Amino acid sequence: MRKMKGFTLIELLVVIAIIALLMGILMPALSRVRKQARAVVCQTNLKQWGAIFAMYTDENRGMFPIRTQQSGRWIDVLFDYYYKEDKIRCCPTATKPVNPEAEAGVRIEGETFKAWGRLLPSAGRPAGTYGSYGINHWLYKPGQDPLYGQPAKGYWETKNLRGLSNIPLFLDCWFWCGGPENDDPPPKFDGEKVTPHRDSMNRFCINRHQRTINGIFLDQTVRKIGLKSLWRLKWSRIYDTTSPLPNWETAAPWMASFPDP
Repeated sequence: MRKMKGFTLIELLVVIAIIALLMGILMPALSRVRKQARAVVCQTNLKQWGAIFAMYTDENRGMFPIRTQQSGRWIDVLFDYYYKEDKIRCCPTATKPVNPEAEAGVRIEGETFKAWGRLLPSAGRPAGTYGSYGINHWLYKPGQDPLYGQPAKGYWETKNLRGLSNIPLFLDCWFWCGGPENDDPPPKFDGEKVTPHRDSMNRFCINRHQRTINGIFLDQTVRKIGLKSLWRLKWSRIYDTTSPLPNWETAAPWMASFPDP
C-alpha cells in the first residue's frame, strides 16, 4: 500500500502559529506606514491650499478676506478658487464629518479624527460643506473692532510681511478657524473643546499625526509642527513668542512627555 503524503494537524497548527506571529510583528509596521502615507497626503493637500490662498491674495493686492462675525469665512470666499472636492478640505485621518446629514441644530465642531461640518448653506458655499483644516483667524482683515473680542491691531491683513516662515496660514484643526493668543492654556485632554475665539489654541492642538499636526506657513512651506511648538509660532501681530510656556505636567499631563519646542 502506498503512503498518503500531506501535512499532519500538528504541522498545520505550527504553520498557522508562525503566520500569526509574523502578522503580529508586521501589523505595527504596516500601521506606521499607513499613518505616514496619510500624513504625506495631508501635506500635499496643504500645499494646494497654499496655492489657493496665493491666488486669492494675488488678485486682491496681497490682502486676505475682510472678516466680520457674519461674513468673510474662507470656506465661503474661496469656494470658487478650488475644485469643490471634499477631499481637499480634509486631512486623510479625519474625513468623516460629525454631522453627516447636515442637520440643523446638530453640533458641527470636529474632533481629532473627525471633520467639522456638515454646514448649512451660506454665501458662497453649498449645504453639506465639511473639512478638517482651519485658518489662522489673525490673517483676516477685520471688518469690525474688536472682532470676536480680539483687537483689530493684532490682525495681519496681508501677506506682504516679514518673518513669513513663522506665521501659520492653514493647519490641521477641529474647527474651520482659530485665533490663538500667547496665554492660551493647552487642552486638558486630546480633543477638549473651548469654543470661543479666545483660548482657541486647543482647536489646533490635537494629536492627529503622532504628537504633531501639519500646517502651511505664509512662506508657502509645509511642515510638521510639534504640539508644544504651537505656542512658539507668530500667530498675530501682538502674539508674544517669548512668553512663558504652560506647565505641561499640571495643565496638560497628556502632553508632558511630548518633545519640547
